[in-house]
Amino acid sequence: MARALAAGFQQAGLVKGDDVVFFDPSRDAASAFEQAIPGSRGLEDELSVAEQAELLFLAVKPQVMPVVFEKLAGKITPSTLVVSIAAGIGLDRLVKELASERVIRVMPNTPCLIGQGASAFSCADSVSREDSQLVQELLESVGIAIQVEEGQMDAVTGLSGSGPAYIYRVIELLSEAGEAQGLPRQVAQQLAVQTALGAASMVRQTGESPEVLIDHVSSPGGTTIAGLKSLADHGLAEALMAAVQSASERSRELGQ
Repeated sequence: MARALAAGFQQAGLVKGDDVVFFDPSRDAASAFEQAIPGSRGLEDELSVAEQAELLFLAVKPQVMPVVFEKLAGKITPSTLVVSIAAGIGLDRLVKELASERVIRVMPNTPCLIGQGASAFSCADSVSREDSQLVQELLESVGIAIQVEEGQMDAVTGLSGSGPAYIYRVIELLSEAGEAQGLPRQVAQQLAVQTALGAASMVRQTGESPEVLIDHVSSPGGTTIAGLKSLADHGLAEALMAAVQSASERSRELGQ
């Protein structure tokens, strides 16, 4: 995710490669970052990065954050804006553990890798409008970015943070279903992928609600109605509601 974000910032012309310094304990990951962001420089540890950064991204798993807190607490200057993408770690904890007031919490998702991300962010009380606008501009270089209330961030994690996996699963299952009806596997997957892409694009480009678009493709007594009835009978709505709820609850647990 760090590579995806930095590459997007660089490609958008918002950041130059030689403006980027980073640390990764994995030699392979550090090498991959340097290759993805030409001109960037790997430093010896987290503190070295924090001492040089005006904008500090903490792109780590939530389970790793205690280590980051230990190494950076009280050592971040007021001139440094901190952005955390660790799932579940709330602003109050970030501010307290880092002893820094300028903190923004972000939940991006993996389609940032191809410039199609969906990110949401929330800001600590001391964050200025200029700070929030800067982060929004950066995030919009890799997709869309929406500012939300801190209390909504776990729901964002359950929906868009984990959501790509739900869509991948739907594509996988549609492909398997097409194959079961006699299509070659490769053909079924190509059709499923393009169908998902086309449907999402229709929602975005037409501005119509999914409900209206469903009506447009559904004829009384037709094939789509039969398929939609089967989805309802087999609990698609309940399954998706449960998936977002479970992921949101897990995000809350990670923040404890």
